Amino acid sequence: MFVVNSYFLAVIFCFVTMLCWGSWGNTQKLASKSWRYELFYWDYIIGMVLFSLLLAFTMGSIGSQGRPFLEDIRQAGWNNIGSVILGGVIFNASNILLAASVSLAGLSVAFPLGVGLALVLGVINTYLVAPKGNPLILFLGVALIVIAIICNGMASGKMSTTKDKALANKKGIILAVIAGILMSFFYRFVAVAMDLEHFANPTAGMITPYTAIVVFSIGALLSNILFNTLAMKHPFVGAPVSYNDYFKGSFPTHLVGVLGGCIWCLGTSFSYIASGQAGAAISYALGQGAPMIAAIWGVFIWKEFKGSGKSVNWLLGFMFCFFILGLACIIVSGGN
Repeated sequence: MFVVNSYFLAVIFCFVTMLCWGSWGNTQKLASKSWRYELFYWDYIIGMVLFSLLLAFTMGSIGSQGRPFLEDIRQAGWNNIGSVILGGVIFNASNILLAASVSLAGLSVAFPLGVGLALVLGVINTYLVAPKGNPLILFLGVALIVIAIICNGMASGKMSTTKDKALANKKGIILAVIAGILMSFFYRFVAVAMDLEHFANPTAGMITPYTAIVVFSIGALLSNILFNTLAMKHPFVGAPVSYNDYFKGSFPTHLVGVLGGCIWCLGTSFSYIASGQAGAAISYALGQGAPMIAAIWGVFIWKEFKGSGKSVNWLLGFMFCFFILGLACIIVSGGN
């Protein structure tokens, strides 16, 4: 299998993760013009599973290092398989809530609040399981990102002009916070199942990153049968939708959702692959710089803060600055 053997390459992989995690929401925004997010999410999950299998049988099955995918999954311990499936279930619950938040409050609000909160709590959780890097600099970076999240929340509050918009924005913020808390826990269940110190020669019973992403995606798919069915029958916004509505969708519309899942899966796979060199906490934290990317899309492409005053623009500027400084600290922490 392909193995990352340098910290520099690991950081590059983490930046790809950040771009992917911060950009998949654009596919939801595109689909939302004619497609409910609950229906979009089925295609998103299908895209995750398909792309994880593609990676497993390509990058996960070539080269002389590590174990090829099929050999690895045959020898995997059930405790490790179960841990990764649990991670997929937790992630899926949080991501459905995040998708609902995007539909209510927009990319530039849902991601910085939800995923930013997940970064803060997730780094702490993951560092306790697999500590690596200078903790002082690492958590300084986390603190700076907390300030960025606060700036985003203040900017969002100043944009709620009409009563209906304010109510939707408030509901979106609440969903984003719940999503962020849940999302902060999924990565540690994946990290403990992988031999982070020996990807090239993993311990028997533990799994490689390529097996982890496949098992993780299957866990998300299985849980989606329950979680998304509930969301369809009892939506956070709008009337209930049915499976008949899903099959009425056009091929291009379905394809947009599948693309979203592929983008997310590419980013997550690279995060797992990089975690051997960067450490699980740093790999997770760099990937969770995604809120900054999503905010850029939301502010500059989707114009979600169009017509805002100078105070909002200043707050958004501070948000971007603190996110960049926080990410820089996280990168430096891994080199110590």
